[in-house]
Amino acid sequence: MTAARDFNPVAGVPFALAEDLQMVLAPNPSPMTYLGTNTYLLGRDRLAIIDPGPADAAHLSALLDAIGGRPVSHIFVTHAHLDHAPLARPLSDRTGAPVLAFGDALAGRSEMMQALARDGLAGGGEGIDATFAPDVCMGDGATVTDAWGTMTAIHTPGHIGNHFCFAWGTAIFTGDHVMGWASSLVSPPDGDLGDFMLSCAKLQKRQAQIFYPAHGAPVLAPAARLAWLVAHRQERESQILDALRQGPATSFELTRMVYAGTPASLQAAAARNVFAHLVDLYQRGELGVQGHLSPDATVHIKGIETARE
Repeated sequence: MTAARDFNPVAGVPFALAEDLQMVLAPNPSPMTYLGTNTYLLGRDRLAIIDPGPADAAHLSALLDAIGGRPVSHIFVTHAHLDHAPLARPLSDRTGAPVLAFGDALAGRSEMMQALARDGLAGGGEGIDATFAPDVCMGDGATVTDAWGTMTAIHTPGHIGNHFCFAWGTAIFTGDHVMGWASSLVSPPDGDLGDFMLSCAKLQKRQAQIFYPAHGAPVLAPAARLAWLVAHRQERESQILDALRQGPATSFELTRMVYAGTPASLQAAAARNVFAHLVDLYQRGELGVQGHLSPDATVHIKGIETARE
């Protein structure tokens, strides 16, 4: 079992994590992807692949080298972001393995997120793979069994509506839903905070022994990490409500107040997270809005409508 201090993969070089489990790091580091995307290879003589990664010829070559001519039975994709899904089709073409996922980039969107999209809200640049189309759409709880074991799909919307985690024995591949190095971005209309919190509760019930995220080191204390994620969101909500008690504000104004020390490069993502909280609070009936709900709209706590002085 690889601890965070021992997690030192080199892009393109197979990195052993456990028996019958390797990963190949994609060469796409960034503030949003950390070291890059972890592509997982399960099995020994016959393989399954999780999250092939970005459209990168060097990464495809590295994966084919790591596969080494062994048969690949399935390609699983956690969600349709550009750092996870685009290489699925080229890898499928080279190996003959089908691509399995919850659905296309719009699958699993909540009714509220669909309404926001119809009103013109676009994503915040998270990088949706709009062309992604799996060969097989799996349902929540669906299982696949092969030489490498049994994989169970867990629908975990929140980061995006079509997000899956995959349970493999006592391990869960958590995609972008749970990571050890950062909290997950939730950015409407693709991300839904209410769904995110429900998905955290869903994972808490499974009592996994280890999480393998799509970015960063394995999470060796899953229960503690999930508890932290929930508490972190609850604390952020409290900060937003405290700011709104000073008077009505837009999501951008609230971001400057709540994320005062955040680097400029991450302010846009922070603003999307704040708006996700506002949408959740609005759906729960705690906020009122002037006009249509949007990042530019001024919101207030119901019953507290005094203008900011």
